[in-house]
Amino acid sequence: MANANLNISVIEKRMLKQAEAADYTGLPVKHFKATCPVQPVEMRPGTILWDKRDLDKWIDAMKEGAEMATQDAILGKL
Repeated sequence: MANANLNISVIEKRMLKQAEAADYTGLPVKHFKATCPVQPVEMRPGTILWDKRDLDKWIDAMKEGAEMATQDAILGKL
């Protein structure tokens, strides 16, 4: 039996289309459009893309805000 080698290289995209960005954040497109404050980048006329790093910063900021709110609630009960 013959052996075969298969080399696959996957390049992860940094810039995402709206539907991809919504999927990346776990939101339906309708909710993504309504809630996402991240400004897209017009890479060329008519091509609007969202930067994954900016989306990550937005998500991280929300998590930090939730964490602070939880800490404040706990301290308020003391």
